[in-house]
Amino acid sequence: MTSTEFIDPRPVYVRATEQAAALIKTVRPEDLTRPTPCSEFDVRGLLSHIVGGTRRIAVVGEGGDGLAVHPSADGVEDDGWAAAYDEVRVRVLKAWESDERMVTPVRVPWGEVPGHAALSGYVMEIVTHTWDLAEAIDAGRELDPELAEFALATARAVLPDSRPRDAETPFDARREAPEGAGAYERLAAWLGREPLSRA
Repeated sequence: MTSTEFIDPRPVYVRATEQAAALIKTVRPEDLTRPTPCSEFDVRGLLSHIVGGTRRIAVVGEGGDGLAVHPSADGVEDDGWAAAYDEVRVRVLKAWESDERMVTPVRVPWGEVPGHAALSGYVMEIVTHTWDLAEAIDAGRELDPELAEFALATARAVLPDSRPRDAETPFDARREAPEGAGAYERLAAWLGREPLSRA
């Protein structure tokens, strides 16, 4: 695959954000203090990170300094998370819609990469956090396995076993997924997460 050939992550990212938005709409106020598989966040903290992180992605796509944007959202009312995510999701999709953005280098927390590689990384992030949220609120919702397969392929590329994970890496050491595990459980295991039901 040459530098001009890549799997276009934009349609996948659209689907991933639609899945996340639908799940966020189901969060109830009593869910906000529940733990998540991402041990540093309860549900409220996770939603703040999703909204703030998505704002950072929008700024990157708009050509700004995304690293200057703190990946959390303050001041959102308990019943305002779905609207806050919808608003920033629309901004992100617009920021990343051009073909030029796919091949232009951008700065992201893991380095300077072509736009398509950056957006693929953000697919991995939102798909993983959607699973975190589903685990936390026990939604019983069937998540799209194709999104997890795309995210897992990205995770294996950017976080191979040959790359040590240290304090700067936002994911824990890889775990072995159980035999017969589904796409989301394999993704979670690669990123060092464990389902809450087994934690």
